[in-house]
Amino acid sequence: MKDSASDPTADIAREYLERENKEKQVLALLLEKFLGRKDQILVQKTEMGGTEAYVSSVTLEWFAGRVHFASGLPLFQKKYNPETHNVEIDADSIDEIQQRPLDWSRQAPLVQYLAARDNHKFPPVLVVINQPWVDNPKAAEWDSEGRAIKSTTDFIPLDKDSKVGLLNISEDDVTIYALDGQHRLMGVQGLMELIKTRKLQRYKKDKGADDSFITVNDLIEKYQVDLAYLQNLPKEKIGIEFICAVAAGETRTQAKRRVRSIFVHVNLMAAPLTKGQLTQLNEDDGFAIVARKIAVTHPLLEQRQERNPRVNWNSATVASNSTVLTTLQALQDMSERYLGQKFPHWKPLEKGLIPMRPEDEELEQGIEEFRKLFDYLANLPSYKILEHEDTPALRRFSFEKDGGEGNMLFRPVAQVALAQALGILVFKKGFSLADIFKKLRKFDQQGGFSGMEYPQSLWYGVLYDPNKKRVQVSGRDLAAKLLVYILGGIQEQMERAELRKALADARTVEDKTIGFDGEFVEPKAVGLPPILN
Repeated sequence: MKDSASDPTADIAREYLERENKEKQVLALLLEKFLGRKDQILVQKTEMGGTEAYVSSVTLEWFAGRVHFASGLPLFQKKYNPETHNVEIDADSIDEIQQRPLDWSRQAPLVQYLAARDNHKFPPVLVVINQPWVDNPKAAEWDSEGRAIKSTTDFIPLDKDSKVGLLNISEDDVTIYALDGQHRLMGVQGLMELIKTRKLQRYKKDKGADDSFITVNDLIEKYQVDLAYLQNLPKEKIGIEFICAVAAGETRTQAKRRVRSIFVHVNLMAAPLTKGQLTQLNEDDGFAIVARKIAVTHPLLEQRQERNPRVNWNSATVASNSTVLTTLQALQDMSERYLGQKFPHWKPLEKGLIPMRPEDEELEQGIEEFRKLFDYLANLPSYKILEHEDTPALRRFSFEKDGGEGNMLFRPVAQVALAQALGILVFKKGFSLADIFKKLRKFDQQGGFSGMEYPQSLWYGVLYDPNKKRVQVSGRDLAAKLLVYILGGIQEQMERAELRKALADARTVEDKTIGFDGEFVEPKAVGLPPILN
């Protein structure tokens, strides 16, 4: 055998590896030298649609301190409100607006999200680099025709193809504005203030003080936030993309239109998810997780080859001729209104916050409770009909094409109202599902859920709008209260009196109150229906 030590191939390979390691060490030293400079940042150059951009990352602390709101660009100064950081809209400024108004009520929820959630994540931000000469028409950087002879981005390439290099971000030379990421900037700035002062003022939309604060002590108490973890957040990094305020060869007007156009395109292309799509993807909201599970596993809802789909996974509404029974969004609403009575802590502590994912054991309890509810629902006479009938005929009103039963159980808003009522009865008032559904089956057999477009129906004027001849979502809470009442869950006289008045108001159209016999009556003549037994 040959001695590998004298093998020329092995020697060449070893030399190659040694040289590669030395090159890596040299590169590491060079990067360390360049990355340590505060006036330059290592970036990758990209180009799309004629616009050059430079992609990198910065610490949250740098982002909060160096980036300004786009409404503060010099061209907005005449209309700029320094209190709200918004541009006051009038006939002169309307064509200059590049940003939606900042909603300062969002700052507190964003700060709590960053501070309280371990797996928080903000998308990259898009920023504009401006230089002082841009707003000086006599500056040497403009030629005799008013075109820029250089760009506001100063890029030094480090490779022959000019794809990687250093971008000048010296505070003396450039000012940076957030083009896309205004509210992210607001949230990060609020986080820095909270860490520095241990409290943060809450604001209303227009930045009026809200008379309350977020404090570090609140975060520690409510979310078990570790102080050391909080102090380390400013070092976290966020993706950032730089574009120029003015490119070489552009006039000031052309530059302004380009930057504004980019902002509009960024927002138009980022189509928001539908509520149904959000429910499909949500891994934090316990109610969404439970709803998804039931949608794909319960016999009433699961997908089967021999029948049409029962759940609309994207839209929040159901057309009169649709063959689905409900929507994923309605199932989440049902889950929240039913299980929310048992697991109120599944809801976020404040509006606008992302809820904390429940423990797996509690999620299993929620799934079991919701499954039990659907076991009972599936045995209602109206739903048993689905074994040999499709949903459109049961959902449509009698006056619609091909007619129908006008059954509220095939309308998502009524399904949510029913779940809301049952949640109150089961988890707040101690009723059993067995007793409740014994009454509901009888009510259903007697047509209590059908013909909601007729004055004889309890749901006329409540879930059905006799004026517009369509379902009205605004009646959901009243429908839920009426269900609680007819199932024996409202005993206090005052509460009954208020419910009777609310029902009379719902049945009043253009100052005329419609009784259960279809005749006009005095509002006081509209009584409550009998309690089911």
